Amino acid sequence: MTKLHSPLPDCFDTTIIEAGCDEAGRGCLAGPVFAAAVILPHGFTHKWLNDSKQISESRRNELRRIIESEAVAWAVGIVDNTEIDRINILNASILAMHRALDALNTPPQAIIVDGNRFKPYKDIPYTTFVKGDGRFGNIAAASILAKTHRDEYMVNAHAQYPHYGWDVNKGYPTRAHRTGIEIHGPSPLHRMSFRLIDTQLTLF
Repeated sequence: MTKLHSPLPDCFDTTIIEAGCDEAGRGCLAGPVFAAAVILPHGFTHKWLNDSKQISESRRNELRRIIESEAVAWAVGIVDNTEIDRINILNASILAMHRALDALNTPPQAIIVDGNRFKPYKDIPYTTFVKGDGRFGNIAAASILAKTHRDEYMVNAHAQYPHYGWDVNKGYPTRAHRTGIEIHGPSPLHRMSFRLIDTQLTLF
């Protein structure tokens, strides 16, 4: 495991190919959930690398360029809003991680995941870590790719559905977003199984 801002321990087996996984957009009212899987070179570090929520947008975008250029392998998986409504957001988040792992051009021998929930992927051993995106470089890198790819998607979607402020809120439940739903109704990208407005009494 590549720990943030610290050298690898002497006992660490540097022959293991390990992927870090994280997702973005789980709490949003609209759009897909994105997940990334990243295999970093052993010993890789960067002074900005951290949980994507802890760094600025400009630094996230710069780190995305660095990670995509220097990673051994990286991939992004997506589960759209209709799938989220059908299988629920937890299952969708895990499915997005599995899709990212499927797309890696280098198969991992171990997986570490941010959070405390995951499902077995093939026969590869995995470990979950609460707040792992602030502890391990490969999970932090995955959080940055998932976040930046999803933000880019929502900014582009804003051009088609401009009433909800997705260029700013990226689909999260801000007051402006809920007001847009109240006035214009939900878009085809909204998650109908979520509580879209404050006065909503029933769900999908």
